[in-house]
Amino acid sequence: MTTGFVFHELYLWHDTGHAALFFTPGLTVQPGEHAENPETKRRMKNLLEVSEITEHLSILKPRRATEDELARFHTRAHIERIAKMSAAGGGEASEHTPFGPGSYEIAQLAAGGAIVAMDAVLSGGAKNAYALIRPPGHHALADLGMGFCLFANAVVAIHHGRAVHGLGRVAVIDWDVHHGNGTQAAFYSDPDVLTISIHQDNLFPTNSGGLAERGEGKGLGYNLNIPLPPGCGNGAYLEAVRRVVLPALDRYRPELIVVACGFDASGADPLGRMMVSSEGFREMTAMVMAAADRLCGGRIVMTHEGGYSASYVPYCGLAVLETLSGVRTEIADPFAPVFAAYGHQALQPHQAAAISAAETLLAGIR
Repeated sequence: MTTGFVFHELYLWHDTGHAALFFTPGLTVQPGEHAENPETKRRMKNLLEVSEITEHLSILKPRRATEDELARFHTRAHIERIAKMSAAGGGEASEHTPFGPGSYEIAQLAAGGAIVAMDAVLSGGAKNAYALIRPPGHHALADLGMGFCLFANAVVAIHHGRAVHGLGRVAVIDWDVHHGNGTQAAFYSDPDVLTISIHQDNLFPTNSGGLAERGEGKGLGYNLNIPLPPGCGNGAYLEAVRRVVLPALDRYRPELIVVACGFDASGADPLGRMMVSSEGFREMTAMVMAAADRLCGGRIVMTHEGGYSASYVPYCGLAVLETLSGVRTEIADPFAPVFAAYGHQALQPHQAAAISAAETLLAGIR
């Protein structure tokens, strides 16, 4: 079986307008480019084509998620509000989450792209799949878009898998540098979805993603946060996967693994303060794949989330797709020696202490 790959040109047409990273321009803020702009995704897709790895992937055509499919998680009022604002020229789903005309339909296509990836893996058409979709989704709440996200793409896909394919236990691993608060909220009381978020401590949303947020009701113990201090590189991230993520997966034994794949923990990202390299993302992907092979027939669905360095996201994305597909191209990461030489790239004592604190949460998983 091959690796499925979802992409559509319209993902690049989602318009976030002018901004200074994410601040609204005005008399004191010079207009510029919004952080969540098409270029990172466009350049990643371009590098995948230049490397010729796309010739080894199974190309999956996305479709729009229906309103009913979105409503498995989102409120009808939220869906209607985004649709009406989009038809009227756009607006803001919430502070710092702008969108333009047609963004409702594009967001439907993003959620639908995640669904198509889920369908391919659950039907046996692909062993694993990567959905290079936009806008992202892991911050979106049932009744509110936030953090550049309109609809919760991975959440909608998981609900689809459960409703249509009879999917049982699912594990979600979110390694975007920001806390996956929307995914956490979606399954906070649900023991059939294990949610794990590795993120920079108290970055975004603020006061979100702490160790004490462990789920509630029947879902108590099935939400794990691994908040890491700023400055973590490959050493800390790989140790967090080794000591917390993999044991959690072994305890939980999911039928499928979803990865909310953000590349903003890289050493080049403007919205994070971590130092992960493409090789770090490659190794984390390999570790999760080994667990998936052992636990759930290798079934992995990855949804693209954040990552705001147009220069570096493509190399991180290529490393992940090379690992998922088992095809190594001739493209080398030119940044690799720079990040490898960074001071404190190896695991530091204070980082190990943060990982140890998260490790204590494993006892709650059954």
